[in-house]
Amino acid sequence: MKALFTPSLLTGDEMIDTHHKELFKRANDLFESIENKESAEKVQETLGFLADYTTYHFSEEEKLMEEVQYPKTEDHKKMHAALVEDVKNLALKLAAEGPTKDFEDQVNQKVVEWLYTHIKVNDQELAEYKNVRSQMDNLQ
Repeated sequence: MKALFTPSLLTGDEMIDTHHKELFKRANDLFESIENKESAEKVQETLGFLADYTTYHFSEEEKLMEEVQYPKTEDHKKMHAALVEDVKNLALKLAAEGPTKDFEDQVNQKVVEWLYTHIKVNDQELAEYKNVRSQMDNLQ
């Protein structure tokens, strides 16, 4: 399984796009560790790297939302919190069952597919809002 970062996922915001590419890299590292049949501990460590970077990215993105006074900040934060909770549940599943095919499928569904949808809808909207706001600020 592989998570592909495609040009359609670009938001036009350098920080956000760089972070998203890193999230996809870390998701692929996780898939690779599963496919290589690495130990449950190694897969858990790789999932931890993904979880840590996800938390970092969300923190930075939420700071950006506050800076530009994004009107949908609270809803966006709730979406972030839902993914963080899903990743925690995946860690529990991994600890209980090991790196099974079902675990891999759940990572794809709950993390990768979530990222595709969230980026294409919510993050691209945020980046567009930031861009418009910046243009308006420059006119004043």
